[in-house]
Amino acid sequence: MTLIDSHAHLTDESLVGQLDEVMARCAEAGVEHVITVCTDGADIDQGLAVAQRFPGRVSVCAGLHPHHADGVTPADLETLRRHLDFGRVVAVGEMGLDYHYDFADPGRQRDVFASQLQIAAGFDLPVVIHCREALADCVPVLLDGGMAGRRVVFHCFTGTAEEAAQVAEHGWRISFTGVVTFKSSGALQEIARTYPADRLMVETDSPYLSPVPVRGRRPNEPAHVAHVARFLAELRGVEYESLCRDTWENTREFFRLPGSETRCEPAKG
Repeated sequence: MTLIDSHAHLTDESLVGQLDEVMARCAEAGVEHVITVCTDGADIDQGLAVAQRFPGRVSVCAGLHPHHADGVTPADLETLRRHLDFGRVVAVGEMGLDYHYDFADPGRQRDVFASQLQIAAGFDLPVVIHCREALADCVPVLLDGGMAGRRVVFHCFTGTAEEAAQVAEHGWRISFTGVVTFKSSGALQEIARTYPADRLMVETDSPYLSPVPVRGRRPNEPAHVAHVARFLAELRGVEYESLCRDTWENTREFFRLPGSETRCEPAKG
């Protein structure tokens, strides 16, 4: 069986210089596909070049991160729209709100977020959400943007059970990173234990958040999503192959990726 890393940053300087090795380790670990997430205009150009370099193995999600919201111009939004016109991007994001850090004005974050939702809706593309300590504002922006019941995933979800239920109420998804493997993540593990199998997605958020048993290793990389999947399989009491199959199909459906008949076997151990 195979896996998809639904959220990585292959253009990060810690990974982009070793992509041949990174993708080789993906194949060894049974990670057949990676969604590389780009967060500004220059990053999108680089991400598209990576996808061209690894056809059928890397897809691009393009957006404007809330950390950059204060500097976003109408030209930046138009550049994003132009990239989507070419049909080489499978999702818009990561976008959203971050109130943990004081990198951008909250009001400006909401404006840039709403503008990107409008663009994504026009192309009928899924959206990848970055939401940190901001769910109370994030949900209304999504609903005002017509996203109820549409393809929305809250990446790197670390919220409460009540927040997970609120996300699910609107037909949206959450995705699990290596954080779920940490000993300190008991509450998140309880959410993951019963999360619907037909909506389950896994990611690394590489180069960040290395999972157990490689916690502390830098950079994290997409091959390590296999560790997240193995942990979730044990947590949920299911076979690893079953969890791989579920996440493969769920992620392919969410991003509307083409099917693949060539699947690598996951590494043992």
